[in-house]
Amino acid sequence: MFPAMTPGQCKAARALLDMTQPALASASGVSLRTIVNFEGGNRTPMPANLKAIQRALEGAGIIFIAENGDGPGVRLRKDQSLR
Repeated sequence: MFPAMTPGQCKAARALLDMTQPALASASGVSLRTIVNFEGGNRTPMPANLKAIQRALEGAGIIFIAENGDGPGVRLRKDQSLR
């Protein structure tokens, strides 16, 4: 698993998946307020919640990239079109 994701990676991942914050909350089992606060840069979730959010995004086809030349990023798995 990738090191702790950033709020920007979380937002970018959802955008690539066309996933709403409520859908991510449901998929991860984390409260919507936790997602909103994290993406807004207001709070960092407890490690277990952060891992659950990241696992849900990875399960939906996201790959977290530690360094893409300018910093951390995300992309879709190549086989994403098969889903």
